Amino acid sequence: MKDLTRGSVGGHVLQLASFIALTTTFQTLYFLADLYFVGTLGKEAVAGVSLAGNLAFLVLALTQALGVGATSLIAQALGRKDREQGELVFNQALVLATLTGLAFGLVAFAGRAAYCRWLAADVVTAARGTEYLAWFVPALALQFPLVALGAALRGMGDMKIPTAIQVATVLLNIALAPTLIFGWLSGRPLGVAGAALASLIAIAAGGIAFVVYFRRDASPFRFRAHDWIPRPGLWGDMLRIGLPAGGEFALISVYMVLVYDIIRRFGTPAQAGFGIGVRLMQALFLPAVAIAFATAPVAGQNYGARLGARVRESFRAAAGMSVAVMLAFTVLCQLASAAMVRVFSPDPAVVAFGSEYLRIVSFNFVASGLVLVTSSVFQGMGHTLPALGSSALRLLLFALPAHALSHRPGFEMRHVWYLSVASVAVQVCLNLWLLHREFDAKLAFAAVAAPPAVAPA
Repeated sequence: MKDLTRGSVGGHVLQLASFIALTTTFQTLYFLADLYFVGTLGKEAVAGVSLAGNLAFLVLALTQALGVGATSLIAQALGRKDREQGELVFNQALVLATLTGLAFGLVAFAGRAAYCRWLAADVVTAARGTEYLAWFVPALALQFPLVALGAALRGMGDMKIPTAIQVATVLLNIALAPTLIFGWLSGRPLGVAGAALASLIAIAAGGIAFVVYFRRDASPFRFRAHDWIPRPGLWGDMLRIGLPAGGEFALISVYMVLVYDIIRRFGTPAQAGFGIGVRLMQALFLPAVAIAFATAPVAGQNYGARLGARVRESFRAAAGMSVAVMLAFTVLCQLASAAMVRVFSPDPAVVAFGSEYLRIVSFNFVASGLVLVTSSVFQGMGHTLPALGSSALRLLLFALPAHALSHRPGFEMRHVWYLSVASVAVQVCLNLWLLHREFDAKLAFAAVAAPPAVAPA
């Protein structure tokens, strides 16, 4: 457990972000390796697997709703030196996440075929998507308890061994994916289903490793059966903070469904190009996500300790890091978008569509990085409604005009991409203003002297 209320604020953000970034670097390698191997199966396979991205965003929304609240409450409890309350939140978050994951898995598995038929451009793409989801849905369900465990570690500022575990699972996934896709050892190639099965095995292995980590004698939090009895009041406190944050990602899921519905008329190459572009964009966003994830516990512990100046400094440090990283990736996409897409598909139509998407949306990379950081500071302070409001406004500014444009003569998808850039520009301006207002309203204790350290009992 790391005390984030002392020492350099920027140093804490950078150190935590470095551990998280190590994980996200390997996740990037996995995303790209998985995409490469699936790409060898044809554009229908790429398009079918890409349909799972919408469900992945939905899971991200649900797990954020659970994990963000747990991270915030645990960080604030530890900032107040209340370890017992932090452990209670940890156990309650694990119970709530497990039950939610089970419910999601049952519903998604039953509806996977209908979902793919709805969004796919053709029956072959729908079939590939259904094959993939047969194994990927259980993998997504396992993400729920894993996120609860990870949220506790983020709140504690403990990232070293967990990072090693996550890196190991990503490496396992990278090794298993081609083995199962092409049947290298068994002689029975599983195709797209092999990629999903590799994810399921790796996530299960990671879950076992995390459980072992928390059961060690040195763990500051323990699994307590008597703390597993549902406490609706505490669940409400977690969801009050987490639901708005999860709502932000749910809106992204709505955005993805809307784009797939519009893009369907352009055929399978367009869906495949968009799918590759989105995967590449997710990979490029991972460093900014690492910085944002590191910001929440730093801001949360200092907010719990009533150190207002350090909460402000956590935003400034994280914002500077995020802008620098995302500016570099913007330049990369402007210069090499076609080359990046071509690695995963030689089809000229797929390359043209995917590279145009990357070139245009990269103009909002810096703004998107700042949106992530501001949202994480809101999470640390336990007030996530402002960030949800700005995300809802962004979707509204995007969805209605996009739907109208798609029915006009001469419509092209690049019109939608430019509209997306404009909507993110509005969102980041609103987020920065809302955060400034939140600082003025909630950090009035900034002038109060820092409390003396509590001597151990």
